[in-house]
Amino acid sequence: MTRLPDFRLETYFSRWEFTARHHLTASDAQTMTLGELLALADDGDRAAFERLPLGYTETYGDPALREAVAATYEHADAADVLCFAGAEEALYLAMHVLLGPGDHAVVITPDYQAAETVPLALCEVTGVALDPDRDWALDLDAVRAALRPNTRVLSVNFPNNPTGAVLGRADFAALAALCDERGIRLFSDEVYRGLERDPARTLPQAADLSPRALSLNVTSKSLGLPGLRIGWIACRDRELLGRLERAKHYTTICNAAPSEVLARIALKARETILARNRALIARNLPVFDAFFARHRDLFAWSPPVGGCVAYPRYLGPDGVEEFCTRLVEEAGVLLLPASVFRSDLTPAPTDRFRVGIGRADPRAGLAALDDWLATRA
Repeated sequence: MTRLPDFRLETYFSRWEFTARHHLTASDAQTMTLGELLALADDGDRAAFERLPLGYTETYGDPALREAVAATYEHADAADVLCFAGAEEALYLAMHVLLGPGDHAVVITPDYQAAETVPLALCEVTGVALDPDRDWALDLDAVRAALRPNTRVLSVNFPNNPTGAVLGRADFAALAALCDERGIRLFSDEVYRGLERDPARTLPQAADLSPRALSLNVTSKSLGLPGLRIGWIACRDRELLGRLERAKHYTTICNAAPSEVLARIALKARETILARNRALIARNLPVFDAFFARHRDLFAWSPPVGGCVAYPRYLGPDGVEEFCTRLVEEAGVLLLPASVFRSDLTPAPTDRFRVGIGRADPRAGLAALDDWLATRA
């Protein structure tokens, strides 16, 4: 195992996330207050929260929470769910359980950095890049060509961070079938599922398509509740889930009891929260469309198919890295430049930046960006 590199996104956020005046690159939907979430609870869950003993919880997760998670799948039971402290812990431990020296993994890029750096610390990894010239399409033949006899994991993320791309349903089913044919684990990051602009583009969950696949999800992104720090893996292979549970004994052991009850409330109110967040994105998109239309000479913009992040191009002569650096230093507007999403596995565009479209009223941040651009004219 090699030493993990610095996490570029988190290093960048450590410097700017809570000091910039305008956070225009947020990866989560607008959050709720504790009072707003509790208002969505039924009497039983509200009382359970108020009477909650602050002791240890089960490593697998609160049984009622696992029931609520399982209810979001077609073919998973509560026994097929293991809860974690957010999605990052789940990804980290899953890769350590699934991969080792002599193994091989395939990762779709661009991606959340840990999706490639954690496997790279454990074994050989091949990247397959989404094609920016074809609306971030995935070439299934390229995926097949990347597979080896010792490939153990195919890691995918749809809706994709940072591009907002969503694979076609037939192609996603073909990936799951290909993995089953080859004895490969499909590891599917589904944290933005439910925020597709067209509900018909919503993909089935991998754990529903295959008993060997792992579906990763969390309360942070589509539900906009990152402060709960509750994630999970759903997988119908209970022997594998048991290995993951034993690996968790070396990290968090168990989750915070209040967060588990609050996550249960959120999942029971999932459709209400997702409808709220989709409506927020729908209101925001015309605002972003109008901004980018005013600056066609500087930006090439396409709204995301799913999720609440997009990855437009910067066309200015100074380059996206200088643009983002000067913007946050001089105007307090935070965007994430392409270097944060560079890959050690595949070539990646160097002229992109991530923008978040899921927060309440981005007008102030865009106005500050407008004003700053005017000073450079």
